[in-house]
Amino acid sequence: MRFEDGWFRWDQPLATVERAWTDSNNHLNMGYYLVAFDLQTDRLWPELRVGRALRARGLTTFAVEAWLDYQREMLEGDTIGAQSRVLDCDAKRLLIEHRMFHHGAGWVSSAHEVLYLCVDVATRRVAAWPQDVREGLALVSTGVAPRRLTMQRR
Repeated sequence: MRFEDGWFRWDQPLATVERAWTDSNNHLNMGYYLVAFDLQTDRLWPELRVGRALRARGLTTFAVEAWLDYQREMLEGDTIGAQSRVLDCDAKRLLIEHRMFHHGAGWVSSAHEVLYLCVDVATRRVAAWPQDVREGLALVSTGVAPRRLTMQRR
């Protein structure tokens, strides 16, 4: 993994489009875009000191809103690449953008924005990020305006 221009980038592919992931049009089924982006989230969390590290502190993340676009189809056998960046964060929220691309050719297939909350595992209520996590998130936050989601409470 490398961090450049605000993006967390991996040289290794995220996954390969499997036959079971395709629909009757022989391209990646829309639900499997979310599966792939969830795998990307799992790959990103250790870089942000959330996921297992956060869970060990009695906290976790819940996705509370998501937006996804489809720019170009991925076909069976295509190798999926993905990169991520932090768009914004505050005391309890985190806004992430993932981008999926064809790992070999480089063209973008899809973009995904997700708003996460920090949640206390015991109470299942929103909680503040630990100070060190919040500082780390602030360091990598790009401040790039999201395309669809907002940090504002609805």
